[in-house]
Amino acid sequence: MYTDPIADYLTRVRNAIGAQHRVVNIPASNLKKEITKILFDQGYILSYKFEDDGVQGNIKIALKYKAETKESVIKEIQRISRPGLRKYSHSVDLPRILNGLGIAIISTSRGVMTDKQARRENVGGEVLCYVY
Repeated sequence: MYTDPIADYLTRVRNAIGAQHRVVNIPASNLKKEITKILFDQGYILSYKFEDDGVQGNIKIALKYKAETKESVIKEIQRISRPGLRKYSHSVDLPRILNGLGIAIISTSRGVMTDKQARRENVGGEVLCYVY
């Protein structure tokens, strides 16, 4: 059992990028599925597939690399709010990552979304992670 499943998710992705793997398997949860959808929509991963095995299921993520340099599209993926120290932010105080070039993934009362979308909808929430 993991005390921080989101940190485990991010670490698996970070380790797979470091080892230049094409695909990474991660145990599924609803929050992890939402984070995966956001990463796909923002162009940080190539594709994903949710596999249901009857118990928990898995998420298969195909990582995205630049063709000419074989360098990952994700430069850094960093956990912000953690179980020992939760980080919450109002809609006007949401962080801007690399002056808008990166994204912050926010868990709000209206679901999981990027910082830009949360600003548009004028909602705050827990800052889960930064991706750039």
